[in-house]
Amino acid sequence: MDKNVILRPMESADLDQVEKLEQTCFSHPWSKKLLEESLNSRLDTCFVCQFENKIAGYCVVRILAGEGELQRIAVFLQYRRQGFARRLMDEVMAFARENGVSAISLEVRESNTGARHLYEAYGFCQEAVRKGYYQNPSEDAVIMWNRGI
Repeated sequence: MDKNVILRPMESADLDQVEKLEQTCFSHPWSKKLLEESLNSRLDTCFVCQFENKIAGYCVVRILAGEGELQRIAVFLQYRRQGFARRLMDEVMAFARENGVSAISLEVRESNTGARHLYEAYGFCQEAVRKGYYQNPSEDAVIMWNRGI
């Protein structure tokens, strides 16, 4: 990975770029207000992957009672398949271990095979399905867990 890639905690100055990323990647994007609330939450930790002074991707992990939930992970289309999501996942997993997390869960669209393969590479396994969870288009959510952090 290029030395111009920086992985760091998200800052309020990143909110505009992250909001654009949300709008690009999700059918129900988080608002700037919700992103700011997550950034300021004592439960959530937000990371950005920066490339050449631009946000390439970001993620949010919530830790509560020794368990984590990967709430968001997204990479702009032009930066996909270049290792940015892996860098974010590396950071999430390291952060989880450093904070005594024993397991992490996440939800992913059933059709998002690229993301599912990424999560499987990090030890996540499908444990359940939420029927009709996603809209625009309607789709099931696959619930995945890594219980061996």
